[in-house]
Amino acid sequence: MTNGEFKLICEDNETSARAGQLCTAHGVVDTPIFMPVGTRGSVKACAPSDLDEIGAEIILGNTYHLYLRPGHQIVEQAGGLHRFMAWRKPILTDSGGFQVFSLGPSRTISEEGVEFRSEIDGAKHFISPERSIEIQNALGADIIMAFDECPSLPNSYEYLEKSMEMTLRWAARCKGAHANPGQLLFGIVQGGMEKDLRKRSIEATVDIGFPGYAIGGLSVGEEKELMYETLAYTAPLLPKNKPRYLMGVGTPDDLVYAVSCGVDMFDCVMPTRNARNGWLFTTLGPVRIRNTEYKTDFTPLDPNCLCYTCQNFTRAYLRHLHRENEILGHCLLTRHNLHFYLSLMRGIRRSILDGTFNRIREDISALIKVGQANRTD
Repeated sequence: MTNGEFKLICEDNETSARAGQLCTAHGVVDTPIFMPVGTRGSVKACAPSDLDEIGAEIILGNTYHLYLRPGHQIVEQAGGLHRFMAWRKPILTDSGGFQVFSLGPSRTISEEGVEFRSEIDGAKHFISPERSIEIQNALGADIIMAFDECPSLPNSYEYLEKSMEMTLRWAARCKGAHANPGQLLFGIVQGGMEKDLRKRSIEATVDIGFPGYAIGGLSVGEEKELMYETLAYTAPLLPKNKPRYLMGVGTPDDLVYAVSCGVDMFDCVMPTRNARNGWLFTTLGPVRIRNTEYKTDFTPLDPNCLCYTCQNFTRAYLRHLHRENEILGHCLLTRHNLHFYLSLMRGIRRSILDGTFNRIREDISALIKVGQANRTD
C-alpha cells in the first residue's frame, strides 16, 4: 500500500459497518480504530511503551496546545512530534479549531481566522487556516486536519449555514497552504443537526478533494438521539473509498453505533479522563473505584480483562491508590480503560470480518472478548 491509500477489506451485510486499512507514512492502521488522545504530546499517565503493549496503532495530538507550549518550532527542531515524544507509529493532529472556539468570549472570529487570548498567560494570538496548516506541517503528524469552525449547539439555522460556508472556504485555503505531501490532510464536514447543511457541506468538501473526511460538530451539547440521527444520515453520504473520522466521540455504545453507520476512525478523551477520575469501563458495567464497597474487594477490576492492571491488582488496591492520589493509580487505571477501548475496536473489526457484527453488536462484553482473543490480528 502507498501513503494515503485506503483499502476497504470487508463490508457488513446487515449494517453499514466496514473494515479497512489506511496507509500512512508511519505505518498501516487497521480500521475501525480508536485513537488515544495525547493532547500535549503525551497520552496522560501512559508511556509510549504502555500504548504499544496494549495495541494502540495511532494516537492524536492537539495543535492548539502544542502551539502554545512548547511551540511548534521547538517540536520541529526536535525532528517532529514522533521523535519528540518517542512514538514511532502514526499520529493525527487536529487543527486546533475546537479548542479555539471553546474559548468563548476570549476569542474573536473573522473571515481571516480567529484571534484569541492564551489560556496560559493571556497573550494575544491569531490562527488562520494557513497558520494552522503551517503549525501542523511543522509538527509532522501523519494525518492533519483542516481548520474549521465548530459552532455550539443549539444554534440558529442562519448561523449554522454561515459557519458551514466559512468552514468550506477555510478548507480550500488549508488545502492551498498545505506544503508537505507526506501528510494526509483531512477535510471536516459541519452543518449542525441540519441535514440539508450536512449534505451541502459534504458535497462541497468532497469537491475540494481530500484523502479522508471527518464529521465534526457532534457531541457538543445535543441530545444523543439527535446526534445518532444526524450521524446515521451523514456518514453514508461520505465517499465510500475514503476513511471516515468521527471527531471527539465517545462512549463504547457510541463507537459501536457509529461503526454500524459506516465510521472508521474515532478519538475521545473519555477513557483517559474517566480513568483519572476513578470511572472505569468493564465488561460487567462501570466501576467507580472510590466507592466504599471496593475497600475490601480483593478481586480483579474486571475478571474478563487481560490487561496488566486486571491481571495483577485488586479493586481494593486500586481504590487505595486512587484515594491517595498516587501517580501509579492514574497509570494503572488509564492503562485499563484504554485496553478496554482498544479491545472493543479490535472485537468490532473481527466481528465485521467474521460476519457476526450485527448479531453481537449489542453485547459490549462479547465484543471485548473477541478483541482480546484476536489481539495479534
